Amino acid sequence: MASNNPSRRSNQIVGNMGLYAVCWELSKRGWNVMPTSRNARGVDIVAFDQAAEKKITVQVKSLSKGPVVPMGKDPHPIADYLVVARGVDGKDPQFFVARRDQLENKIKCYGKKYWLQPAEYERFKDKWTMIGGGDS
Repeated sequence: MASNNPSRRSNQIVGNMGLYAVCWELSKRGWNVMPTSRNARGVDIVAFDQAAEKKITVQVKSLSKGPVVPMGKDPHPIADYLVVARGVDGKDPQFFVARRDQLENKIKCYGKKYWLQPAEYERFKDKWTMIGGGDS
């Protein structure tokens, strides 16, 4: 049976929570949103404006425990936008929205993996205007 205890939620569930929360936020702003297959390489979300003239891609990094974002083995985000969804398994999730070019030089290697420190992304809190609306 699934637990309601956030400390027991798996990384996959936390990832799903962040993905769908970001989809909801984009949908509220008029985007036609399509999440991609979970655990597949590539972007997490493809979205089109209402006229299907503009397309955006989004990579979502969902966090439940710490503020440091694991970026895996590649320091270069491939999506147009990176959204850090922090605390998505709690009552007050926070979203940090940045363009790829604003963060890719901020991702640092520690050991054999790449990480994004909170000081590098926290200034982008709730910057949904960076993406704009899909209903224009």
